Formats: sequence, C-alpha cells, structure tokens
Amino acid sequence: MEARRLAILCSHLNPPGPYPTRDPILRVSDCSSSASSGDGKVESSNLQNDCVFCKIIRGESPCLKLYEDDMCLCILDTNPLSHGHSLIIPKLHYPTLEETPPSVVAAMCSKVPLISNAIVKATGSDSFNLLVNNGAAAGQVIFHTHIHIIPRKERDCLWASESLRRHTLKLDKEASQLVSRVRQQLCNLPEEQLVQPS
Repeated sequence: MEARRLAILCSHLNPPGPYPTRDPILRVSDCSSSASSGDGKVESSNLQNDCVFCKIIRGESPCLKLYEDDMCLCILDTNPLSHGHSLIIPKLHYPTLEETPPSVVAAMCSKVPLISNAIVKATGSDSFNLLVNNGAAAGQVIFHTHIHIIPRKERDCLWASESLRRHTLKLDKEASQLVSRVRQQLCNLPEEQLVQPS
C-alpha cells in the first residue's frame, strides 16, 4: 500500500511526457483570489512550499486546467483511474477535509454539477464517482484537500469493491450504539458548526 501511495505522489510531482509551454490548454495556474498579491499569485503564507497542489496554484508546476475561479481550481489528474479523472482543489492549503472551512468545501462542491456534467459529456461516460480520500488510512497521498471526479462507463470494473456482496445493516444494539455515539459527537460540536448558512 505504501509503495502505491508513493507511486501516486510521484506521478503528481513528475507527470509523464513533455509539457510544451506554448499549448494554451496546458499552462501553470495563474491564481487570482482575494488572498492574491498584485501579480496575481496567491500569497505564499496561505500555501505550503512542499505541496504539489500549492506549487500548481502558485504557477510553479504545470497542470491541465479545466476550470478556475477565485476559490478553487479543477485539473486533470496526472495518474487517472479513468479517462477524464479530475481533481477540484481549493486555492488555499488545508491538509484534510475536517481542517477545511465549510465555506471552502461548499465552494468546491457547488462546482461539481457544472464540472462533472462537462467531463461526462466530453468523455462519453455514463456517470461518475465523487470521491474524497481523507487521511492516510483512506488513501490520501497529497495532504491538500481535494475532490476526485472519476468518470465511469457501464461495466468498466474500476472498483474491486463493486463485485463484493453487500451485507444488510442489522438493526440491532450495535447499530443503535453507533447512532448514539455519532449523535453524541455531533452534540459536542460548537453550535456555529451545526448552523446551516442562510
């Protein structure tokens, strides 16, 4: 598993193939956000020096950009699971989803219908998976929050788990205890985290 994580990370750091700078689609990101300086670059205090996504956002590494606004960037994954596999990345550095402010998560998620629809049509796919690997045990290898959009076609057999037989949830004491523990965790959160924005 560790070798796979390193291979994925290396593919993000050193994407295969030459990247001609004259290609108007392939270019370094020109960040423009509220945290930007006069030259259009996001201030380095908001980014990590060694993060591959921060390097892309600062314009130091190339990317195949699909979409950009002042909150997020969508690029093609350099080690795709399927044709059109893309990543939505916030322009500020947050290592994990729980460290990412709800407003940033909302901005990223609000772009999913627009971007995924374009990707599905452009790739001739039937549907897509939306995926967040949050934490090392979940397979996160780049610790800068990001959302995967993975185009799918019928019977593409992308996930081995799709062939696994699912088990019906037993409505027993163990399930009830789990519900109680999750609800208790939610009750322990500060009220401002539970309030829906208007």
